[in-house]
Amino acid sequence: MKDYHINIFYSEEDEGYIADIPDLAHCSAFGESPEVALEQALIAKKVWLEAAKKEGKAIPKPRYRPAIYQVAALAN
Repeated sequence: MKDYHINIFYSEEDEGYIADIPDLAHCSAFGESPEVALEQALIAKKVWLEAAKKEGKAIPKPRYRPAIYQVAALAN
């Protein structure tokens, strides 16, 4: 089963790491380390999916893949 891609990057403005899930609108998290940001993003994903189910909203399929993966797939 495919899972949602999570981007993790350092934000100088926030002085910490941001983890976001592009397929889930506005689903992101913050941490002082990449590991903490990832842990928080996984919690945010769970809550996001639970809320969407409760509200009867559509849950998008995992689709986002960084460009580097798309280029690598074409090379094979």
